[in-house]
Amino acid sequence: MLTDRFGRSIEYLRLSVTDRCDLRCNYCLPKGFKGFEEPANWLTFDEIERVVGAFARLGTRRLRLTGGEPLLRRNLPELAARLSALPGLNDLSLTSNATQLARHAQALRAAGVSRVNVSLDSLRRDCVHDITGSDSLPRVMEGLMAAKDAGFSPIKINMVAMKDVNDADIGAMVAFCIEHGFVLRLIEAMPMGDTGRAASYLDLQPVLRQLQTEFDLVEQAATLGGGPARYWKTRDGGFSLGLITPISQHFCATCNRVRLSVDGTLYMCLGQEESFELRPLLRAGVSDAELEAAIRAAIELKPERHEFSEKPQKLVRFMSMTGG
Repeated sequence: MLTDRFGRSIEYLRLSVTDRCDLRCNYCLPKGFKGFEEPANWLTFDEIERVVGAFARLGTRRLRLTGGEPLLRRNLPELAARLSALPGLNDLSLTSNATQLARHAQALRAAGVSRVNVSLDSLRRDCVHDITGSDSLPRVMEGLMAAKDAGFSPIKINMVAMKDVNDADIGAMVAFCIEHGFVLRLIEAMPMGDTGRAASYLDLQPVLRQLQTEFDLVEQAATLGGGPARYWKTRDGGFSLGLITPISQHFCATCNRVRLSVDGTLYMCLGQEESFELRPLLRAGVSDAELEAAIRAAIELKPERHEFSEKPQKLVRFMSMTGG
């Protein structure tokens, strides 16, 4: 197993297949942003398969395809099929804004993607437009229903909850998820780049107490996936709520993941700068043993915790550069 210097097992890799996105969520990418990675620097499918295969040999069992918006990467179902066939990998999932999901849901499911997380911050069309810069809600809803029809399970809704922006929409989102059998995950805005720092932070602890009372939620012992969310459920088990709270109640002590960007840079923490470039090694023709040694060396750089609260101005890169 991959283990960092603080004794944490690294069993989860988040793979960004593109830093491009067809939306401009105001907590992620600024309007008019054009500083995307050049396609020549993107890892090829063969290079991605090599890196993921090395992680799998080292004990990583979970892989999530992310972006930007991953469905903008051409032939993504082909890549998913290649990755799902790798020995040792037993969980392949996808995070998407769902604008392209209606066209690709069946192919992704057939390729071995079992779970989907969809970013959706409101059910109000005007609110979604304000956040994303696009009238995208109809396409997102179409994509969600296509994912449901394709048999993905569970389907999770990722809602970045922001004070005086969409916090009044949380109850409606709970009802929507109960109706369709979706898991709702509320996420605190993180101060990544100028866009993240400008987001209206909402402490989710009071929100949780209100929802516990309103929906009679009890803490859920079983985890739903390998990520940082803590879960609660209704007593009949018909609805699950997850909270991702990097600010009000951080989860650094149990962090089990690293992120691989589209250009082959491994990022050890969303809230720190430690990174390791794999692309130069891959294109220099390193052996599998040398690649595995490089990954082990990279994991040694993983910091103990982020410093979002103490140093909110520290991180200048945008979320899309790291890979969700």
